[in-house]
Amino acid sequence: MSLPDTRALPNIIITGTPGCGKTSHAEQLAEQHPEMTHINVSVFAKENGCIEGWDSERDTSIVDEDKLLDKLEPLADKGGLIIDWHCCDIFPERWIDLVVVLRCNNTVLYDRLEKRGYKESKVQENVECEIMQVLVSDAKNSYDPSIVVELSSEDVDTLDQNVERISGWLDNWKAGHPEGESNRLP
Repeated sequence: MSLPDTRALPNIIITGTPGCGKTSHAEQLAEQHPEMTHINVSVFAKENGCIEGWDSERDTSIVDEDKLLDKLEPLADKGGLIIDWHCCDIFPERWIDLVVVLRCNNTVLYDRLEKRGYKESKVQENVECEIMQVLVSDAKNSYDPSIVVELSSEDVDTLDQNVERISGWLDNWKAGHPEGESNRLP
């Protein structure tokens, strides 16, 4: 199968510690931009046979990242993805046009994760990840820092503001790339 040389739409990653609002942001953005496709990676991995086991300590599925990337590649090469996952550094840099790292106040995050019924150890691990800025660091180390944006995700007002900001970026990208973006390696 031949992959397209260009993609007409950008690919966006929305990442952050669990509980920061990734899925809410991605769903609202996809609602406002029906030309874009929301990929909740956790759901996509399960639906496409990309789960290789279970981590009982962390109470979560273990994703076969190679298989996941193989399944996502034809979609990413077409463009128009909003990738929603708790990490971003596995996705090839050539696929991605914008990385949005959602940040959340630790107390708010703790309460959100506790309400989800997470085990105390999982809540603590995720709050520590947020405190240590692990996902921001991963994003800036894996992609050109100029495409990495940190946004606060505290409540519905910030959700609306963030989606408006990402939506504006998306409109600017489309206007600035009337012929699309190359899928070729530089």
